[in-house]
Amino acid sequence: MSDAVFHWFLPTGGDDHAVGAGTHGGIIGAQDATPLPRSATHRAPTLDYLTQIARAADQLGYTGVLTPTGVHCEDAWLTTAALIAETRRLNFLVAFRPGLITPVLAAQMAATFQRLSAGRLLLNVVIGSSAAEQRGYGDPLDHDARYERAGEFLDIVRAAWTGARVDHDGVFYEIEGGLLREPPPTIPTVYLGGSSPAAVRLAARHADVYLTWGEPVEQVAEKVEKVRAAAGRPIRFGIRLHVITRDTADRAWADAERLIAGVDDDTIRQRQESLRSLDSVGQRRMLDLHGGDRDRLVVAPNLWAGIGLVRGGAGTALVGSHAEVAARIDEYRAVGIEEFILSGYPHLEEAYTFAEGVLR
Repeated sequence: MSDAVFHWFLPTGGDDHAVGAGTHGGIIGAQDATPLPRSATHRAPTLDYLTQIARAADQLGYTGVLTPTGVHCEDAWLTTAALIAETRRLNFLVAFRPGLITPVLAAQMAATFQRLSAGRLLLNVVIGSSAAEQRGYGDPLDHDARYERAGEFLDIVRAAWTGARVDHDGVFYEIEGGLLREPPPTIPTVYLGGSSPAAVRLAARHADVYLTWGEPVEQVAEKVEKVRAAAGRPIRFGIRLHVITRDTADRAWADAERLIAGVDDDTIRQRQESLRSLDSVGQRRMLDLHGGDRDRLVVAPNLWAGIGLVRGGAGTALVGSHAEVAARIDEYRAVGIEEFILSGYPHLEEAYTFAEGVLR
């Protein structure tokens, strides 16, 4: 696996030993941003705890850590900036939403981060899966318009990074005399995901790395080919997965079942209804893998969708012995996946388990 890139996840919304209604920013419904109850073992995303995870990822050899964005978590820019001095080589894959910040300011923030971190910023451009959440931030645009705006946003950002004056009169932005007096010493790599036609068009134009959630290998292969054909240029591909890897397969599957043992059927029904209300095509694809049915959670060899019963976003995990998980990773690599963004509950312990069991 020496030529693959492995990242970990920074749980800025909190961590736990199991998943439940409040995992990863669980909310009651699309129109209600009231947080659902946390478990008794919930770990708050304090700076001390996030520093432990970042230092562990740094020492274990992960290339970077993904930091999420949204109302459920701490701000990604501020959190990762606080961790620059606590790490040495670790990259920070900062998720942010183009519609909530102006493009030249975003370009300036990225340039500052690059200088302060000696070039350790990666950018995960997130368009937003919930129209209700976007409106809560003051963004009224619908799904496809958000993607169109993101393309214009990235055009301006990339122009600003060259150090040239930016004058732009577009559909969403008017820029007069935009200028970075100190462009970034290294242009950040741009990560983009999404399964809709609008997402594929945006990725084809602007993605350095296209991201997909953890679907079965055959579906991932189809998506890779679609995006590669649309791009018509060199582009890298990455995948977002959870991992439950153990010395034996039996232990791994037992731990997977324990992860959702406290989730009742009513909670599953409520979470599935809430997640179905989002306007994310990728989220619907995640939900369709299991249909909310506890008896349909093994959706491919060693690919388990139990986390997606209640968690939005990435809902699948590679489950099995270290050798089995490594074999499944090799299958994804064979269809074009070069970067793996992984996570596990709790994130501190699982960072060690995967690194010591699979990477070594």
